[in-house]
Amino acid sequence: MHKFFKALSRKKPNDDDGSHSKLARVLTLLDLTGLGVGSTLGLGAYVLAGSVAYEQAGPAVVVSFVIAALAAAIAGLCYAEFAARVPKAGSAYIYTYITIGEFAAFTIGWNLMLEYIIGTASVARGLSGYIDALIDYQMANALRSVMEIRVSFMSQYPDFLSFLVVLTIAALLAYGVKESTMLNNIFTGVNLMVIAVVLISVGTKANYANWNIKPEDIPSEINGGVGGFLPYGVAGVMAGAAKCFYGYVGFDCIATTGEEARNPSRNIPLAIIFSLIIIFLSYFGVATVLTMALPYYLQDPKAPFPNLFDWLGWHEIKWIVSIGAIFSLCTNSLGAMFPLPRVLYAMSSDGIMFKKLRAVNSKTKTPILATIISGAISGTMALLFDLPQLIDMMSIGTLLAYTIVAVSVLVLRYSDNTNFSTETPIQDKTVIVKQLFNLNIAKTPNTISTRIVKISLLVYAFVIVAISAILMHAQDYLSADYPLVLTILTILAMSILVLVLVIACQPTESSKITFRVPLVPFIPMLSMFVNVYLMFQLGAATWIGFSIWLLIGFLIYFTYGIRHSTLGSGSQTLSESQLENPFAMIGVEKV
Repeated sequence: MHKFFKALSRKKPNDDDGSHSKLARVLTLLDLTGLGVGSTLGLGAYVLAGSVAYEQAGPAVVVSFVIAALAAAIAGLCYAEFAARVPKAGSAYIYTYITIGEFAAFTIGWNLMLEYIIGTASVARGLSGYIDALIDYQMANALRSVMEIRVSFMSQYPDFLSFLVVLTIAALLAYGVKESTMLNNIFTGVNLMVIAVVLISVGTKANYANWNIKPEDIPSEINGGVGGFLPYGVAGVMAGAAKCFYGYVGFDCIATTGEEARNPSRNIPLAIIFSLIIIFLSYFGVATVLTMALPYYLQDPKAPFPNLFDWLGWHEIKWIVSIGAIFSLCTNSLGAMFPLPRVLYAMSSDGIMFKKLRAVNSKTKTPILATIISGAISGTMALLFDLPQLIDMMSIGTLLAYTIVAVSVLVLRYSDNTNFSTETPIQDKTVIVKQLFNLNIAKTPNTISTRIVKISLLVYAFVIVAISAILMHAQDYLSADYPLVLTILTILAMSILVLVLVIACQPTESSKITFRVPLVPFIPMLSMFVNVYLMFQLGAATWIGFSIWLLIGFLIYFTYGIRHSTLGSGSQTLSESQLENPFAMIGVEKV
């Protein structure tokens, strides 16, 4: 049993800079930025702004986008540092494998697969629905009349167009990375030009009075809140921010290109930052002109811009935007599927997924079998499930991955792992109580300081889970009438301050990399809290589906992956020395 648990925690050494990758290094900074923008900037611009304004936040949707952007940015900073440290294919999976261990890495990789599968299927389904809307839903009506599916949790009809879209995207990715990213860059450019047309044209109709509507001006048959800039209050803004956050999901696909990017340690962090800036400016601009040109209570939550142009009588602009939306969703489909075969490739290369999935085509230099399987699974999901069912499962894997990356940044910063430090760690036998606040002023991490950080992070995780649960399920008791709840919340909040102080006092490693997260440990710990809080906003059905997906993954790992991991001695088992001290593989002495 002891050896079994040691096997779960074995870590991948970071002794390869990725220069010997079998994949073709063809992606420039422009390609990477285009990939991030293309995979993210889509339904958020064309649907989310109007939907959140109508249902949650009113004109304050612009504030919701700002809050969501801050949450995405702090996660993006953590991703950027890891991309600089570990320029390999696999994104959060490989980061976790190096810093936390194999079982946690498999869990994250399996969750990322869920995110990318559902992301690809949902965008394809949305693209199909958008095209169908342009022909007055003739396709849906025809398929429903002859092939109706009467299962509550599935689509009402098989969507063959979305299935075809996914297969086409898979074929493009299998043909070659450079060719597919070139097409992605073109589509992304068209998308940005269409958004520019929207901002300029609709901006001429902007009326500040629509941000200050009086309650008596709202039609009585419409639930428009109290009017003004915050018609649904601060709670509406925060609810809108939670929804807007998902409009930023997708930039992490950049971090999966570590073995196909030129100068990945520099270009991947820059591409993440540039793409988030472009995406935020687009969302903020679209939300501003949309709510200024038309009152929030008149927005169409499903198709806000066609609705706006109908109100304005701009039918030509309506068609331009419709074409732009199709281009946008094409790039979204490409960006959503792009990381999936690469995560499969990384996991199979490490032996914890079936090794045949690591096959790389000698001509196109792409993981061909992983791409084909990715397309088949995503296409089947798009064929049989409707957009609402897909979206409900889309968020949880992403948020968990963001959380693990934030934890990994902290573990590496405060680790005595010589693979990441330019200085030899000192084995100082300082009394633990003194080391809690680094009273001996240690300059480099040591065994005791590293353990203090890891234990503090574990306690912090329990604290933020407790706070999120209280904020989610005990909101009605957060008043002076319930002093016990307020007391518990205050104690937990004070615990966070103490834990942050303890971690901040510990010495950090000083390796020279192209990008480092500023204000550590505050930014990564804030990212952890935001992500956990958003995970608690997900419904019970999402958690049930997520649990089933995890059970399938664990079955694969415990029956195949743990025995075939490349970290084992030879190809299938761990050596005795590794079982006794798996930390020796990454330069940490057993205590």
